[in-house]
Amino acid sequence: MTRHTLYYIRHGLTDWNAEGRLQGGRDIPLNDHGRAQAAACAEILRDLLTRDGRGVADFHYVSSPLVRASETMDIVRKALGLPAGAYARDERLKEIAFGDWEGLTYRDVLDRDKAVVDHRESAKWLFRPPGGETYEEVARRVGAWHASLDRDTVVTAHGGTGRALVGYLGVAPPEEAAHHPIEQGVVYVFSEGRIIKYA
Repeated sequence: MTRHTLYYIRHGLTDWNAEGRLQGGRDIPLNDHGRAQAAACAEILRDLLTRDGRGVADFHYVSSPLVRASETMDIVRKALGLPAGAYARDERLKEIAFGDWEGLTYRDVLDRDKAVVDHRESAKWLFRPPGGETYEEVARRVGAWHASLDRDTVVTAHGGTGRALVGYLGVAPPEEAAHHPIEQGVVYVFSEGRIIKYA
């Protein structure tokens, strides 16, 4: 199903990441460490493109519209010698919505209702936080985005959308995909039904 190669970069660290807060649709900017991670991703990407004999102009570039992802893309593009703002932003790449849980730490959520958290961890793909989204729903919107691609693409987005993509593309079964690690400061390459991490 991976018709085109994706170079997938999760946004760099934010203060809310550092505090363990669920961000979802909240528009939280990168912190200094996150900016350094984005710059490191640019160097990893440059090395991968050189290895593969590709040029930076060979790709489509697209980001989630949330500032932590678009700022990551700006840093990556600037490091590659490309104009910072000249790329697509797609709403379908936004992070999974955590609804009423956004802004809370995982400890806060556990304190509210440990049974709900236990249920989420045992059936994460189909679990809906109060007022939020399921991974299955995110996979549908990310899948619609993926189906619209017409060439190899560099994307900056989120951990949740990355996991949804792992499930949608059949890299892992849905429940396994919902627990798949999507780290910051690395580049993931989706190609030929596989995901490979480069650090």
